[in-house]
Amino acid sequence: MLVVTLALAAVGFGMLVVALMTGSVLWAWGCIVVCVVGAVLLLISALSGKRTAPPTTTGSEPRRRREGRGPSE
Repeated sequence: MLVVTLALAAVGFGMLVVALMTGSVLWAWGCIVVCVVGAVLLLISALSGKRTAPPTTTGSEPRRRREGRGPSE
C-alpha cells in the first residue's frame, strides 16, 4: 500500500507541474484529489499496521517472564 501511496504522490506532483505550466485549474484540482486519496491510503496503512503489530519484548524484562514462567514458579 505504501508503494501505491508513493506512486500517487508522484502522479500528483506531475499534475501540479502541468497545472503550473498550463495555468489550468482542472489539473490543479486533479492534483488535490490524487494527493488526498494518497493521504487517506497512507493513513489507512498506518492505522492497520498498528493493530496488527506483534508485541515486542525488550531485554529489560525478567528472564522468567520472557520464558513464559510466572513469578510463583
